[in-house]
Amino acid sequence: MQHADSLGEKEVKEIRMKVLANTNKGRVREQNEDYYYISDGFNKYDIYMLADGMGGYKGGEIASKLAIEAARDYIDSHFEEVSETKEEILELIKSAMNFANNVVFDKSKNADELKGMGTTLEICLIYNNRAYIGHIGDSRIYRIRGEIMRKLTTDHSYVETLVKGGTITKEEAKHHPKKNMLMKALGCNDEAEPDVMVKNFQEGDIIVMTSDGLTNMVEEKIIYDTIKENFENSDRRLINRANEAGGVDNITVVIIKN
Repeated sequence: MQHADSLGEKEVKEIRMKVLANTNKGRVREQNEDYYYISDGFNKYDIYMLADGMGGYKGGEIASKLAIEAARDYIDSHFEEVSETKEEILELIKSAMNFANNVVFDKSKNADELKGMGTTLEICLIYNNRAYIGHIGDSRIYRIRGEIMRKLTTDHSYVETLVKGGTITKEEAKHHPKKNMLMKALGCNDEAEPDVMVKNFQEGDIIVMTSDGLTNMVEEKIIYDTIKENFENSDRRLINRANEAGGVDNITVVIIKN
């Protein structure tokens, strides 16, 4: 399943784990520049990706799709070459993101209307009860374990640097006029600097991947409560909540339960 722009279109995968995914353009934007991908389950690993594109007429829509397809193809083509150690799989993800960065960056140079386009990119590769994560931008990945939901990624945003530096509080960051300004994105420069990490993914754990169209509209506690109250259809209910709160951006969520 890749891009769907309807609450009625949803994919549930039950081969090794249960997955809910959905995307919606929201109530303000004319088009959906988010894109997601769920692997088909035929490999010994599973890949989940989410991208939030930006820039120019159709630029964001093109950037997010290009980035995901390039990273997916790179991983599928090179996974058998790695020794399957944690270090080599993380290096594979970093290389895939750098490859995707080059594809998007090169495309942006070939057409004036695509100049300056870019995208966030979240990759979650599940293999042997571990989640190998690649991240660039301000889309997010959380892990719910028991009664705790923890944000695994750090936003590559201007306000995050202010929070880290103690200039503003997390609460002030939510309403900061420059909260959407990114310090890093994929495809905007000739080099990407993604974060990569590996986390245990135990039975009962839930991974939540979201674009900022959800997290800017819905508090983390409500995201947690919505998923824990009833996993089924939680993707749809989260998108409804974001739209009820204003739906000012495209909204995408991928939820993976082990």
